[in-house]
Amino acid sequence: MLIASSQVAKALELTLATASLDHGLRADSAEEVRRVSALCRRLGVAFYSKTLSLRDGTGLEARARRARYLALEEIRVEADCAFIATAHSASDQAETLLMRLMRGTSLGGASGIRRRFGRLIRPLLGCTRAEVENFLSDQRISFAVDPMNEDFRFERARVRAQLMPAIESLAGPQAVRHLAAFAAEAASDAAFLDELAAVAHARLLVETGRLDAAGVRALPPALRRRVVARLLEEAGARVDRLALSRALAAVSISSSATLSRGVELRCSGGLIRCTRVVRGRRSSPASLPLAGGWIEDSVSGLRIGLADAVPAARPPGEWLRIADASLPLSIRRRRPGDRVGPLAKGAKVQDLMVDLGIPREQRDSIPIVCDAAGSIVWVVGVWPRRTQGAAAAQAGGPGPFVLAERISVPPSARRSGSL
Repeated sequence: MLIASSQVAKALELTLATASLDHGLRADSAEEVRRVSALCRRLGVAFYSKTLSLRDGTGLEARARRARYLALEEIRVEADCAFIATAHSASDQAETLLMRLMRGTSLGGASGIRRRFGRLIRPLLGCTRAEVENFLSDQRISFAVDPMNEDFRFERARVRAQLMPAIESLAGPQAVRHLAAFAAEAASDAAFLDELAAVAHARLLVETGRLDAAGVRALPPALRRRVVARLLEEAGARVDRLALSRALAAVSISSSATLSRGVELRCSGGLIRCTRVVRGRRSSPASLPLAGGWIEDSVSGLRIGLADAVPAARPPGEWLRIADASLPLSIRRRRPGDRVGPLAKGAKVQDLMVDLGIPREQRDSIPIVCDAAGSIVWVVGVWPRRTQGAAAAQAGGPGPFVLAERISVPPSARRSGSL
C-alpha cells in the first residue's frame, strides 16, 4: 500500500505518512520496523512508529487490535492526517466473512471489514492477497511474512491455512472475490436497513429509553431486530444473537428478559424499556429537619423538607399539609406489605403504583414519608394525590407542610406523568 500510494500521491495531491507498529510479540518485529523506516526514507515519506509491548495470552488478537488502532489514531493526530489507511485485502475480507458466519452473525456482521468507517479507510479491499504479492514481486520489493499467521491457536490462521484452500479447490480461485463481493453487498443492504430502523426508532420513541410496544411489534422483522438492538445498546447491554432473541421474545408476549451487565428489558403497559436491576438495596430512614432544612435525595431527584407555609413562588413540585402528624418525620423507600389509609388497612402502596402506571423499576425510587410512629403519611406523587394537597394549601390551613421539589432527573428516568 505504501509503494502504490507513493506512486499516485502527486497526481492525487496526497500528503502521506507511514506508521509501523511493533507489537513486541516477536524478536524480529523491531527489524521489520527498521526496514519500513528505510523504505520511507527512500520514498521521501514521513515515518512514525510505536512499540505496543503486548503480552501473549488470552484474547491476544482482540487486545492487539484495540492497541493497534489506538496507536494509529494517536499517530494520525500527531501527523495531522485526515485518514488512517490499512492494507486489508479481499482475502482478509473473505476470511472475516467466513469466521463471522461460522459464529452465527447477522447481516450487519456479514458486512465484514468496512471499506470506510469514520477516519479509517481500506483502499486494497478490491485486491486479493495474491495480487498484492504479485505487485510487490513486479516492483522487486521483498516483504515480511508474520509467523503468527501460521499459529493455529488463532482462528484466522486456521481459516487461512485450511478452510480457504478447500473452498478455492471446490469453487475455484474466484471464490475469494465472490465472498468479498457478498460482504460489500451485505454492508450496503445493512446500511440501508439501519437508516430505516433509525427512522422507525425515532417515530416509536415515546420518551427517552421507552418505545411503543405495539408499534415495534408491527415492524418488519429486519427493522424490529434493529430497533430493539438499539434499545439494548443504549442501555449498555451486550448485544449478541442470544440476547436479541430473548429480548424479541419478551417483546412479542409483553414479558421481561434478563440481559447482560445488569440490564433487564421489560415490555408492559404498552411500552418497551430497559432498566438496570439493583437487587437487595435498602435505604435506612433519614431524619427530616423541621426548621427550614432539606434532604436532597439523589435516587428520586427530589429535595424534601418542612415549611410552615407553601411558598408563593417556587419550582413545581408536590406538597402536603401534615398538621396532625407526629414529629419528627422520616423518609424511606417502600417495603413489602406497605399500606396507606386509616389504621394502615387501606390500599397497598404496590397496587397504587400499578394503577398509576408507574414502571416497576421506578417504584423503589419514590420517597415515602413516615411520622414519628412509623406510619406512612405521604407517598410522594402517589398518595394522597396532589389535588388533595393543593386544596389543603389553598385553604390556608395550619402548617406545617412537607414539600418535595425537583432538583435533578433521577437515575430511573422517571416518566413525565409522575413527580
